[in-house]
Amino acid sequence: MSSTGPWRKSSRSGQGQDNNCVEVRLDAGTPQVSDSKLTDDRPILTVTTGTYNGLLAWVKDHGRS
Repeated sequence: MSSTGPWRKSSRSGQGQDNNCVEVRLDAGTPQVSDSKLTDDRPILTVTTGTYNGLLAWVKDHGRS
């Protein structure tokens, strides 16, 4: 039984093939990050929860409105 969740991306990225974005999912509770514009064999980065939370904090502080 797999505990890997579905890929999720920002609702701001839109829908369709031309609206690619960074995606995230949980694999057994561990965050994974990937680039949706790459194919199914794209690299998947597995990061610690602390690193992921740091990324989210940085994006909130430095992202565009």
